[in-house]
Amino acid sequence: MNLRRPLLHALLAAPLWLAGPPLQAADFPTKPLTLVVPFAPGGPTDAMARVLAAALKGPLGQTVIVDNKPGAGGNIGAEWVARAPADGYTMLFGTSGPLAINQFLYPKMAYDPLRSFAPVIEIGDLPNVLVVNPSVPARNVQELVALAKARPGTLSYASSGNGASSHLAGVMFNLRAGTDLQHIPYKGTGPALNDLLGGQVAMTFTDVLTALPHVQAGKLRALAVTTAARSKALPDVPTLAEQGVKDMNVSVFFGIVVPAATPPDVVARLNAAYVRVLADPEVRGKLAAQGLEPPAATTPAHLTEYMRQEAARWQDVVKASGARLD
Repeated sequence: MNLRRPLLHALLAAPLWLAGPPLQAADFPTKPLTLVVPFAPGGPTDAMARVLAAALKGPLGQTVIVDNKPGAGGNIGAEWVARAPADGYTMLFGTSGPLAINQFLYPKMAYDPLRSFAPVIEIGDLPNVLVVNPSVPARNVQELVALAKARPGTLSYASSGNGASSHLAGVMFNLRAGTDLQHIPYKGTGPALNDLLGGQVAMTFTDVLTALPHVQAGKLRALAVTTAARSKALPDVPTLAEQGVKDMNVSVFFGIVVPAATPPDVVARLNAAYVRVLADPEVRGKLAAQGLEPPAATTPAHLTEYMRQEAARWQDVVKASGARLD
């Protein structure tokens, strides 16, 4: 009997046997996962990501590591995830910038928000709020609009930089309200807020989390939230629509996406884990304390459609702003 032939057949078959069947959701995950935050540590996006990462260990049975990859308005981290293996182990905690707006701001991007990713779930929205320095003689939006029209080009608003949501919110306000507020860009939210508190600029559109302590201390006056519904963090502050400025819904949305070719059953497994985490009262409380409003739906299809809507909403506003970033 020739023993060499069966042995040869066994050796040739071994790699196929060792490779096994394709990864199924039932087998996933078998190792730690990475949640990429495309911004620097310490900001609201980073804080929310760390709340989620800690909670995900329960439903996933694996550690989720937060990896900060800041730069280019979130594009560097987004591109990193777009190029990652499509196995579900690398996720992006994306925001309105890299997932909707940046494609109109940057002439060259190495990824496409819709084609490069498979959406997993929307985490929620962080409303913006229009706040003014107390020296501004306006107690509501109607008075502010009247003041701006009586003194065209003299009222200024601060932003955290050209192309930032705080900049584009002002552009949209001018378009909707017929005003001529002057944009003053800063290198970050901190410097913009400092000058607003000091009275060097009249107002800004910033997130609820940033504005809340200064509003509560009486250092800033909140005139309106920029979303369709009032913010749970500032329930007594009316919306812009309630005060006559229609068709203006400005917030920062947060969503989880993975590389486009990730198997659907793995996406479904991740979605189920996030749904479970977002239903946890402790997690909900921590996110709400950061100003986050819950999403309207938690399916991957909802996030896909929301990304499309946000892109359509901001395309003309970016064009009107004239902002272009390198």
